[in-house]
Amino acid sequence: MINKLHLAMIELYKGDAKRIQHFCKVHSYAKLIAESKHVDERTLFIIEASALTHDIGIHICEEKYGNCSGKLQEKEGPALAQQLLKQLGFDDEVSKRVQYLIAHHHTYDQVDGIDYQILIEADFLVNLLEDGLSKEAAKKAYDTIFKTECGKTICRDMFGLGETWKTIKK
Repeated sequence: MINKLHLAMIELYKGDAKRIQHFCKVHSYAKLIAESKHVDERTLFIIEASALTHDIGIHICEEKYGNCSGKLQEKEGPALAQQLLKQLGFDDEVSKRVQYLIAHHHTYDQVDGIDYQILIEADFLVNLLEDGLSKEAAKKAYDTIFKTECGKTICRDMFGLGETWKTIKK
């Protein structure tokens, strides 16, 4: 089912390679972090589905408002996700949680579950690089956003924030 969703999202974003690459990378990091936390199968399924669909409202926001701010995506994305997930035969309970995560993935002070935390971390890992943010911004995100050991390790290693393999080896 995740592969069907993945392909459906690629089709939905047809012609927008940058955004397809974005959700593919977020999905990859989310899956890696989730599996390192040994989450149960249902939680992993929700994490993967939300990682693939987290920015589903981006195009409609651009059309409707002329921009795609995080808050607008949170507003417009859930309804689109609901339609797509229903079309693909996703369970209503799973769909509701995915919609909730989409509706909050740019809200960092209300994290209510490991699925939410992992989605935020995976999106941050990708956005920090894609948005060309500074090492200082990465450090601030590391200190304030990242909670999972795997997410912290990836952030630290990706942006050179702490000990690296080279320094450990010496």
